[in-house]
Amino acid sequence: MNRINIKQLESRLINSSTPINDKQVNSNKNFKEILEKVQGKNEEIKFSKHALERMDSRDVKLNLEEVKKIEMAFKKAEEKGVKDAFILLGDKGFIASIENKTVITSITNEELKENIFTNIDGAVIL
Repeated sequence: MNRINIKQLESRLINSSTPINDKQVNSNKNFKEILEKVQGKNEEIKFSKHALERMDSRDVKLNLEEVKKIEMAFKKAEEKGVKDAFILLGDKGFIASIENKTVITSITNEELKENIFTNIDGAVIL
């Protein structure tokens, strides 16, 4: 099996001086999607180390259905152009970077009361 050097291949695509037609754009897009998947840049959300520590210390647990709802909240926020969001899921809250697909921290019901959340540009209530 031939080995392909991804960096060389990327460089060739970027430095290509030949005119690009619609067919090439579509093939480059497909290549980009494949490359991102290979490099691990998929659509799944991540939880930062800080978020995981907060969830552990606050005894916040998520089941599979709740994780899917959070993923749906990310998609909705992204569609609306939100960059940083507050996601409310029942009695659990999450501050998330939509652009980075990362949950930054978690908040419990008690912490939600009489609290102010700054540096967000959207909220998703589930």
